[in-house]
Amino acid sequence: MIDTDAQLAYGISWAAYAVAFIVFFYMMKRLFRILPLYGLRTLLLAALVVLFLTPVESPDVAGWWVPAWLFGGYEMILGDADAAGRALFNLGIAGLVMVLVWILDLVRYRLVSR
Repeated sequence: MIDTDAQLAYGISWAAYAVAFIVFFYMMKRLFRILPLYGLRTLLLAALVVLFLTPVESPDVAGWWVPAWLFGGYEMILGDADAAGRALFNLGIAGLVMVLVWILDLVRYRLVSR
């Protein structure tokens, strides 16, 4: 059982991660503004969201979620291919969902811009 201090630290770390991602996302959004194609800009921003916000459940503590890129990279370095594969699977599913949403956004953009 995890004590309340660990739960508080878990919540604070996710809050700090979320704030840092929001700052990073808006900085990248301003940087991507120089790209001339709407579809390319939104694809790159969506890829950032998938890469940094896709979680995977920790095998050590039930109910605790870890960023998949961090967990997968760490497990790859340690040589645990099964755990790294779980993280990559989550990233793949999130990527497929992102591509579907991106295509729907392109259709919406096309219909609105007419």
